[in-house]
Amino acid sequence: MGKQEEVKLLGIWASPFSRRIEMALKLKGVPYDYLEEDLENKSSLLLALNPIHKKIPVLVHNGKTIIESHVILEYIDETWKHNPILPQDPFHRSTARIFAKLVDEQIVNLGFISLAKTEKGRDVLIEKTRELIKCLEKELAGNDYFGGKTVGYLDLVAGSMIPFCLERAWEGMGVEVITEKMFPRYKKWVKKLEEVEIVRDCIPPREKHIEHMNIMGEKLKSV
Repeated sequence: MGKQEEVKLLGIWASPFSRRIEMALKLKGVPYDYLEEDLENKSSLLLALNPIHKKIPVLVHNGKTIIESHVILEYIDETWKHNPILPQDPFHRSTARIFAKLVDEQIVNLGFISLAKTEKGRDVLIEKTRELIKCLEKELAGNDYFGGKTVGYLDLVAGSMIPFCLERAWEGMGVEVITEKMFPRYKKWVKKLEEVEIVRDCIPPREKHIEHMNIMGEKLKSV
């Protein structure tokens, strides 16, 4: 990398969106300073760097500000070329992007809305969520990871969100959405992910995270 570069990440310990950026930086071996944010009391730095959305994650690289986790992941991959995150093949790259959007737009929305519903309404949403995760799981056919033999873009996006965020939220409610019987490939993938050091280092502490997700669920019910 030559001279020491300025790399800062503004994030939140429980956020899958900032955790996936940490995973990517660690995968690339890029040193960075992490700044913990509080969305109830946003720092002046966050408001200055991201005045439009006022959200994390925010990456600062040599004075340049990059926002939105998918955009940040691609920026990291294009800036530090070693240990590529996105597939090199254009078709596989486009497929990874499509499924990343499926995770962050559809699976997330259904999953989080299910936290605020009563049991009957929740069951309908959970079944729809399972159908989408089944579509995602098919992409693992014959591979250890979505990235093939190594962790890649879709592993970071889906891994930070589904097993290490949504599943913990459901667990806090006493609901088992993704079983080994229904999703054998998915469960095998999660176990493989947990063995990867850069992933393991970025997974939020389990009990603290479940407690945090329970509080979020209660807030959603009151909206």
